[in-house]
Amino acid sequence: VPLQASGGGLVQAGGSLRLSCTASGRTISSYDMGWFRQAPGKEREFVAAIRMNGGITYYADSVKGRFTLSRKNAENTVSLQMNSLKPEDTAVYYCAARRSSYYATLSIPANYALWGRGTQVTVSS
Repeated sequence: VPLQASGGGLVQAGGSLRLSCTASGRTISSYDMGWFRQAPGKEREFVAAIRMNGGITYYADSVKGRFTLSRKNAENTVSLQMNSLKPEDTAVYYCAARRSSYYATLSIPANYALWGRGTQVTVSS
């Protein structure tokens, strides 16, 4: 399931961006989906994840209340709406997928088998 992330860019602090992750070749309906980010010199960190049916979402504490993750399985797309952006949100953002498993911890990068290329998000102060 090739993944393609898009929607990154340069925005001022307080602004918004909407990232999309689109899968091609196969439906994502049986996959849990996640977003991670990596800033220069830092490890990849969890941002948000959503279960297969879209009914359960998880967020890192640093983005709760500002970011909203949703999915449209019929369109093979997952979207991350990012509001009230801060300079510390600056990073390359990656989407990832794994075969759905109720027992999987979705905040751990190693639990994902499929990764897309990242999209750069830069928030200026």
